[in-house]
Amino acid sequence: MNKPLKIKELKARANGVAALLKDLSHPNRLLIACALMDGEMNVGDLEAEIGALQPHLSRDLARLRNAGLVTARREAKHVYYALADDRLSSLIDALCNAFGPKPTSRPRARKR
Repeated sequence: MNKPLKIKELKARANGVAALLKDLSHPNRLLIACALMDGEMNVGDLEAEIGALQPHLSRDLARLRNAGLVTARREAKHVYYALADDRLSSLIDALCNAFGPKPTSRPRARKR
């Protein structure tokens, strides 16, 4: 297990982490990152997977690419996108675990 960082160590990285979170702070961008956890996808695949329209996906992919969070690889007429950094995969995985589906619980008995 990693030793927790001290505030002074975190302070040096806080702006970068805040910028990363800002780049992920739109639902479509977050869903794109989640979809890319399974491997590279093109815009058509992403459109089908997350249900966003192509113009919105292109805008959000451009922002993620400019931030260095995703990479693009051209193959013939298609561009395939992938997560650029394993740390991003770890963050997305942690978010999915923290905010993913809750276990179903039994309904509470009514008070009489």
